Amino acid sequence: MRRRLMAILAVAGLIVVGGLWSFSAPRGLDNSALAGLEGQAERGRDVFLAAGCGSCHMAPGRDADPLVMSGGRDFASDFGTFIAPNISPDPEHGIGGWTQDHFITAVMRGVSPEGQHYYPAFPYTAYIRAEPQDIADLYAYMMTLPHDATPSRPHDIGFPFSIRRAVGLWKALYLREDWVVSSDLTEEEARGRYLSEALGHCAECHTPRNLLGALDVSRWLEGAPNPSGRGRIPPIAGDAFTWTAFDISAYLETGFTPEFDVVGGTMAAVVSNLQQLDASEREAIAAYLLRLRD
Repeated sequence: MRRRLMAILAVAGLIVVGGLWSFSAPRGLDNSALAGLEGQAERGRDVFLAAGCGSCHMAPGRDADPLVMSGGRDFASDFGTFIAPNISPDPEHGIGGWTQDHFITAVMRGVSPEGQHYYPAFPYTAYIRAEPQDIADLYAYMMTLPHDATPSRPHDIGFPFSIRRAVGLWKALYLREDWVVSSDLTEEEARGRYLSEALGHCAECHTPRNLLGALDVSRWLEGAPNPSGRGRIPPIAGDAFTWTAFDISAYLETGFTPEFDVVGGTMAAVVSNLQQLDASEREAIAAYLLRLRD
């Protein structure tokens, strides 16, 4: 009887493990979402700026070369230190060997060309809401950037967070395509939502996280602890955020706050990117953020 019970438990355990293994498998986009896309580099430049690719992937100390995506920046977290990889068009150490489909799947679903999960330090949780055509344009632009042969450094992540397959379970819980702000929006507000919730991934810094590192959408853009451990990231929504539309758009263009303080830290790179876009894009972001007060 005891042997039979042990056998039943063993079989049940194998079924559970097999189910979890299948459930956690990396999943890309449907082929229909990828079919017929043809990226245009001239449009991809604006996507590159709005998405802030250089903010993370530009090498430390190489601000004079803002288009060299050699990676190497450290990003501390409660789960370990993530290190931005080389995403230059270098065929060996960068993404030069990737196809357009590889790139879109990585950006929008967090799945590598080898079929492994990327950690959500890569903000595909925001990019999942992007238009595949925009990401195809981004790929075309990325392929025009300078090559760099700097090898990517491995993340410094301890067990059990080093088990990439477990990211599949995390995705099942938290990876969503729907908008956080789903109320009726004007055309300008909807554009601002796209720039903020999808491409610009503002929430990655400005929204607090739960114990598993997922964004707490009930406190959307209301400020969060600084991952460095020094101070807090300020709110850009809610009652505590009192800037006007002019204040927001002017800050994103000039880097000056309404109190004439100067932008600093990682936000300086964000401003450097957004100030190169059309003024209507910054105004759209402002309209979206102000809508969050309703």
